[in-house]
Amino acid sequence: MKNGHSPEQFGTLYIVATPIGNLDDITQRALQTFEQVDLIAAEDTRHSGLLLSHYGIKKPFFALHDHNEQQRANTLIEKLQQGQSVALISDAGTPLISDPGFHLVRYARQAGVKIVPIPGACAAITALCSAGIASDRFCFEGFLPAKSKARLERLKALEDESRTLIFYESTHRILETLRDMQAVFCDRFLVMARELTKTWETIHGAELPALIEWLEQDHHRIKGEIVLVVEGKVASHTDEALSAQSIKLLTLLHKELPLKKAAAIVAETFGDKKNALYQYGLDHFKTQH
Repeated sequence: MKNGHSPEQFGTLYIVATPIGNLDDITQRALQTFEQVDLIAAEDTRHSGLLLSHYGIKKPFFALHDHNEQQRANTLIEKLQQGQSVALISDAGTPLISDPGFHLVRYARQAGVKIVPIPGACAAITALCSAGIASDRFCFEGFLPAKSKARLERLKALEDESRTLIFYESTHRILETLRDMQAVFCDRFLVMARELTKTWETIHGAELPALIEWLEQDHHRIKGEIVLVVEGKVASHTDEALSAQSIKLLTLLHKELPLKKAAAIVAETFGDKKNALYQYGLDHFKTQH
C-alpha cells in the first residue's frame, strides 16, 4: 500500500442515519458512534453542527456534498487508510438515499476499508409504512427531474409499473409534479406525507385530482419536506385473463396487421376471446393500423 498501512490498520467508515425531524429519533448506537470516531463527514457542517451540539458531541467536521464529493472522497479514503475512523451523515435520514455518499462508499469498498451501517430514520420507509398502500414490493425513485418534459418522460416510463412508487419532492414543485402525474397516472391513488416526525406532520391520501384540489385549497399544505407514495398500476381483468403467449403473439402480429385481424388470429390460435384481445390492444398499443 502506498501509505504503508495494511487493511487491518485502516479505520472504519460508518454510515450513520440521523433523525428526519424529531431529534428523539436518534439511536443510542448512532450517539456511541459519534463519540468514538475521529471525524464526521457531513453534507452541511453548520446544520449537522447544531444536531451534534444538541447531544453535547464535539468532533471535527469534513464537508462532503454533491458538488465536491468526487474530488474530496479520496482525501477521506487517505484518512481512513491512515487509521482514522469516519462517520458519514447527511442533513437528515439515511445517507446515500437521495443524498451524497455513493462515491465515498464505493471508493472505500474498492480500497478495502471496512464499512459499517448504523441504521435509523429514512423518510421513504417512514412514509411507506404509514401510507396503507401495498408495501411488499416497491420502487424508490427519489426526486423527479425539475423540468416538466423530462419529468413526464420519467413518469411515462413508470406508467405500467405494478409496484408501489415512492418519490421525494420539494415545496415549490409539488403541484407541478402532481399535475404531471395526473397526466400520466390519471386518477391513481397516492399518499402525500409532509414534515414527517415534525410538529406539522401531515399524511393525506386521495386520488390525484382530489389531492391536487385539496392542496390548492390551502397552500400551507404544500410546505415542508414531502414524500409521495403512489399506488402501482393494477392489472385489468382483461390483462389477467390473457396468457403471456397470447399477449406475445398479439404484440408481434400487431406490428404487421390491423389490430382486429391480429386479435382474430390469436383468438383462433389459443382460444381467447377476440374482444378481450382487441381491448388489450387498445389499452396497450400506442398506434393502431
